[in-house]
Amino acid sequence: MDPQLLMSTFAIVERRAEQAVTFFYSHLFRHHPGMRALFPEDLRPQRDRLFAALTHVVAHLDDPGLPAYLGRLGRDHRKFLATPALYSAVGASLLAALARTAGPAWTPDAEKSWTEAYTLVADLMMRGAQEAEQAGEPAWWDADVVRHVRHGDDLAVLTLRPRRPFTYAPGQYAGVSSPRAPRIWRTYSLANAPRPDGTVDLHVSRIRGGRMSTALVDEVRAGETLRLSAPGGATVHRTEAGAPRTYIAAGTGWAPVKALLEELALCGPGETEARLFLVARAREYLYGRPDLDRLGVRIPGLRVTCIAAAPRHPRAQATERLLQALPRHRDWGQHDVYVAGPPGFLAETAQALEALGATRIFHDRLPALGQARPLSPAERLLSPRDVPWHDPEARAPRGERA
Repeated sequence: MDPQLLMSTFAIVERRAEQAVTFFYSHLFRHHPGMRALFPEDLRPQRDRLFAALTHVVAHLDDPGLPAYLGRLGRDHRKFLATPALYSAVGASLLAALARTAGPAWTPDAEKSWTEAYTLVADLMMRGAQEAEQAGEPAWWDADVVRHVRHGDDLAVLTLRPRRPFTYAPGQYAGVSSPRAPRIWRTYSLANAPRPDGTVDLHVSRIRGGRMSTALVDEVRAGETLRLSAPGGATVHRTEAGAPRTYIAAGTGWAPVKALLEELALCGPGETEARLFLVARAREYLYGRPDLDRLGVRIPGLRVTCIAAAPRHPRAQATERLLQALPRHRDWGQHDVYVAGPPGFLAETAQALEALGATRIFHDRLPALGQARPLSPAERLLSPRDVPWHDPEARAPRGERA
């Protein structure tokens, strides 16, 4: 395949992304009606995620890490019941959509390169799925809800007990699915270090219009069963206990940071240089204070700064206060910095930390990808909102997700 030809063709298709993905799904479901049942009722987020994944592959054709990325993607896609027949059908519809939107740029050479590229992608994904199956890893884990605790109107902490051993590292996340939101998977951080009883916590903030977050916060009760996908994510401790560390969490970004701190506490008393900045849009949203008090006792060297917006002030003031507080602390170049929170918060905070000399900044990436470039000012005005797409295993500096 010709990488330059792939990228030049994709540059044309990218400007017509909405048309391309709409044609793709129309073509797929027309030729394979039975496959419609594998997808959620609302395809809008799914469309954006598809195009974002395609964008990632095209942008990283020369990246030596691309095969490993595609292997993880194939491993994860088993939860969607992806089969060789599905990969074949998707490939045919994808090529049809590209041909439709590339116009005169869709030459025989372009078709050949795209066919070879998709064949490689599908083979690597199916190989990743096959390796996971051979290792005995299930496509998902059934997990019983044993506790559901509300914090205010729009936040809940769920405790789940997987029915099979569920191995993960503190700071990682997992996909979550509920019968109350069929065929929808959303990613949430695992909010604790592994426990002897195997239970895991999820911190879920209800997103306006979010079917899954609404179900988990308002509807799910103890005794119900959810599904967990294989864990992923790169926001895990990179150095031994005792190395200087800074943790920065906003909102339900407290979940992965809490798991990391619990892991640090398990190392036992010793010399610890660690600082935590806990950020919330208002004081009443600092729901993690009880856990933080307990962790403070177990981690004597932990220095904590809690930051919230002033009463009746916009939530953005909390981020502004954090950015004002960071320069008062030193030695950023010596610290591993772990950041968790909404995508905009991650971007602002990472930029500020880099300006202060921090070089080891870790967070899972949640860029607003999948949005086509508008062709005109009118299209820019009418463009739909960006939809976050989760890029597993990504690392800074650079949904619905906690």
